[in-house]
Amino acid sequence: MAAVTKTLELHLVDPNAHKERKLRETRDAYQQALQTAFDADCTTQSAANDVVVEYDLSGYAKNALKQYVPQLCGDSYDASELHDIDDHPVKFTNEGVQLDHHPQNHYEWYAKIPHHDDYHLWLPAAPIPEQRPWLEALHAGDAEMGECRLLERDGTWYLHVTATREVETRSAADTERTPVGVDIGDAALATVCHRDERGTPTAPDIYSDEASQIRHLRKTYFTATRRLQRRESERIIEEYGDSLWERIDQIIHRISRQVVERAQQVDNPVLVLENLQYIRETTDYGAFMNRRLHGWAFAKLHAQIQYKATEAGIPVATVNPRNTSKECHACGETGTRPEQTTFRCPNDDCWVTEYQADVNAALNIADRYRGGESQPQTDRNSGPKAAGDDSATDGASLTGPQDSYSEGEPRPATSGTYAS
Repeated sequence: MAAVTKTLELHLVDPNAHKERKLRETRDAYQQALQTAFDADCTTQSAANDVVVEYDLSGYAKNALKQYVPQLCGDSYDASELHDIDDHPVKFTNEGVQLDHHPQNHYEWYAKIPHHDDYHLWLPAAPIPEQRPWLEALHAGDAEMGECRLLERDGTWYLHVTATREVETRSAADTERTPVGVDIGDAALATVCHRDERGTPTAPDIYSDEASQIRHLRKTYFTATRRLQRRESERIIEEYGDSLWERIDQIIHRISRQVVERAQQVDNPVLVLENLQYIRETTDYGAFMNRRLHGWAFAKLHAQIQYKATEAGIPVATVNPRNTSKECHACGETGTRPEQTTFRCPNDDCWVTEYQADVNAALNIADRYRGGESQPQTDRNSGPKAAGDDSATDGASLTGPQDSYSEGEPRPATSGTYAS
């Protein structure tokens, strides 16, 4: 096992005027405290504490400053001046920021940003698609959060979260792998299939019953929500919604675990998925189907499979999803789907006439990896840190205040916890 650390980027989505003002207050106070402590040449945490304690910041930001300033003034950097103070992000020690997940909402992820010791801001957060497995690992407790940074670029706010997790290392000689294709869809939540050593498709795993269960749960949720909204029963809506979506989460966790267990039965496997970002950005099935696709939490299942596979030491790759459900896995001809679960090949010379559509897609996904079209999962933010922008990872341990909300910001119920 080896420890791997990545920096995750979350876009803080459209804060309202009140929260925008609080974010700017936090940034301005932090930068003023940083400049003052640096000008005072605080080479020890004690000296830095005497300066930053006077500023209206959370203890998490103050503790980060108490570590960062001595590094700037001391042997770590020995900086003669602070360049571009406005570009310095607000740093929080590892216990300051919290992440929450609500898959029933349009924005599934929420971040708690400390403002000062008795007030915090909850904001919707949109992650980079390929980094979702790391967020899932943080939420499940399988990765450890390190230092977090709040910054603004061109009027948009971002949160950078450092995450560390243990992954199993494999020998560099393990290069020839058996691709296991995974098709995530609507009729079947997941379909898993691969070819044996003779190239023959193996018996697939098709999770269509689970798709029906989630369809039923979602329909029940939206029907009940409309009824309860008419009665203004917000507390019941929130409690009922949390319970129902917990059941959906359990289904997704179970399927992702079983997908990885299927791959573990294969010699030297690689799990192959469709490139989710490509699907999200280029596919438009109309308002109804787009809602269904979001409701199926494609990204969530995709991420769960990835991070569970990583824990099991199984590599994950993605391929271009274009026409995986339309091409015949045997001859490559473009066919039709007269029904959701049926693929029909038009090639009279092909042994395939009709085939299970999702299995056909899973085989095409696996074959594209075999044909060299794979796009290994990478972190676009990995690499060396920018010069002069280094700091301690963990920070001092402290007990932070409980979550709080201003009188003007009640926690909403009908649109999901923490939603703006």
